[in-house]
Amino acid sequence: MLKCSLCVNDERTSKIDIVNGRPLCRECQVYLEHPIDKEKVRQELDELMKDVDKAIVAYSGGKDSVVALYMAKEVYKIPELKAVMIDHGLMAGEAIENAKRIAEYLGVPFKVLRHDYSDIFRNALLKGQSPCRACSKRTMEKLRKYALRNGYGYIITGHELPFGHHPYRLMSGGIIQIRLLSMMTEEERFEILRKLPFEFPGLPGYTTNCLVLGPALQLYWEKHGHSFEHRRIAALVRYGLMSRERAEEELQKPDVPGEQWRVVLEKLGLDKTELFGRRFKKPTAEKKAW
Repeated sequence: MLKCSLCVNDERTSKIDIVNGRPLCRECQVYLEHPIDKEKVRQELDELMKDVDKAIVAYSGGKDSVVALYMAKEVYKIPELKAVMIDHGLMAGEAIENAKRIAEYLGVPFKVLRHDYSDIFRNALLKGQSPCRACSKRTMEKLRKYALRNGYGYIITGHELPFGHHPYRLMSGGIIQIRLLSMMTEEERFEILRKLPFEFPGLPGYTTNCLVLGPALQLYWEKHGHSFEHRRIAALVRYGLMSRERAEEELQKPDVPGEQWRVVLEKLGLDKTELFGRRFKKPTAEKKAW
């Protein structure tokens, strides 16, 4: 199987061509023709942040949103700042505790908005798909409406990948979404986390806040033989934001604890036969133990 020589894409996730004697995925070919200028993105971000006087942080309690809150408060010193969490019903308890503890530590007001995303998660698990895009889209829309109702002009998120070549985008109603960690390396983010009372929950998959991601990844592996996070993590490697070794670790098939499966299935009113029955390969003895 051909693997891209620049990122971690392979023939399962992207078309691979031989270019000048080395295998390159289509995404990396585009990137090499139109590379992102990391310094330009960060400079544009710094210039934009000079005008931000009132903002909310999309605050999940995960590692990236925690770093974003720290940056907004301690680096950019936004005068009026609020951390707003959308609790979708399957947030890890440790993530909620992290969120409370660090917001208090930084002296930032913390607001929790509770909404039930069971429909998104149930549909994704039954189809063996990723729930992340639909979850993120709904969350950003709820935060956008909250910002409009409460007079906030900016929503700050913890995304490290910019919008194309820019660290922001204009949303409906004039709200500006800022990806505050645009082009920040994983090591830079971990360096900030080490300064804070952040405790890693140890959840399976590339998450430190969501209980449903691990099960969704495991089901997707059963159906496709790779992670639905593959292309996003490949982009982090391509942009130099994550090492290839670290990316390969994150892309392994997750081992989801039985208790986590129990909580997710109970919350969504599902059972394992619905998920591992006709749609996927026959469960192994290990899966039956769940």
